Amino acid sequence: MTKKISLIIYLLLSVFLTACGGDNNGNDDPGVSQDAISVSKSALEFDVEAGEQSVTLTANHEWSALVSDTWVNVSPDNSTQQNATITIKVQRNETGKSREASVTLMAGTARASIQVKQEAGETTITCPIPGYGLVWNDEFETGSVPDLDKWSYQEANPGWVNNELQTYVKEKTPAGTRVADIKDGRLRIKCFKEDGKVYSARLYGNVRTGWTYGYIEAKIKLPKGKGTWPAFWMMPVKFTSWPDDGEMDIMEEVGTNPNYVSSSLHALGHYHANNTQVTKERYLAGAEDDFHVYAMEWTPDYIQTYVDGEKLLYYANDGSGKRNWPYNTPFYVILNLAWGGSWGGMNGVDEGALPCTMEVEYVRVFHKD
Repeated sequence: MTKKISLIIYLLLSVFLTACGGDNNGNDDPGVSQDAISVSKSALEFDVEAGEQSVTLTANHEWSALVSDTWVNVSPDNSTQQNATITIKVQRNETGKSREASVTLMAGTARASIQVKQEAGETTITCPIPGYGLVWNDEFETGSVPDLDKWSYQEANPGWVNNELQTYVKEKTPAGTRVADIKDGRLRIKCFKEDGKVYSARLYGNVRTGWTYGYIEAKIKLPKGKGTWPAFWMMPVKFTSWPDDGEMDIMEEVGTNPNYVSSSLHALGHYHANNTQVTKERYLAGAEDDFHVYAMEWTPDYIQTYVDGEKLLYYANDGSGKRNWPYNTPFYVILNLAWGGSWGGMNGVDEGALPCTMEVEYVRVFHKD
């Protein structure tokens, strides 16, 4: 009887101890596996060129991969295989700067990461038309404001030209607000109202010497709103009178007629005051939403403008002299955002569109090699 009681007590204690020891969420139970994932390499380095490297992965759970930037690609990016080889590819680094990204690998609650680094290389800027070499450019990749060794500001009151309403200032308004800056690798020319006045910027590139002939190109996103008048154009270094000395408008647009971009030439023999200017216009979907490339090839024999590589305006030198061809002296580049005026304000202005911004990714000038 005593032995039976002892056995019963022993069995009851065993059950009690087992129950008490079972509340461990499976952490100490060798029969329950933890989520786990590991990789053979936690860091990869690439040179400037496009390339790929392989990494082996081990997981005890279905897994997936997430990349932090679009220049990195992982294949496959998910699988149920517990042992797998993944390929990490990178695009060519065209930024001119070294860059980093990460690949995060997830298996249930487990995580592993791979750091991806890519070197910067010499970025060669080429002209879309063969036979031209780069002589001047601004990619807006350094600094927070325009480089005053390359650019200068116009200062002018409203009505200075074309009955425009903005005040052009050098760098800042009286209250200290910048009219142009550089952010995320882009020049931003801003137009806004402050203390009852509308302010903006008009920037001149290489104004002292300019260039004679070449291929001139800029990548620009245009502002929105009735009253805006952005332009990318050129004027002569030795200016005495208009239109006698010429004007070359590579791109203009007015917000009252959105997404219609135009190129124009002005000389004594053809200018807008008597409706004889040389002009071509095109509807460009998304001109105010995305960046587009505007360019001009300027030679002793002809001027040809382009929008995203497609020809727009063509004008040939007829040999009659300055009246129709004053385009044989140095000209400099201009970027500006006007407000209102004879064209920009032809249907009035909407101050609800302010503030607005004209963004420029780069400006490049090429000469014949």
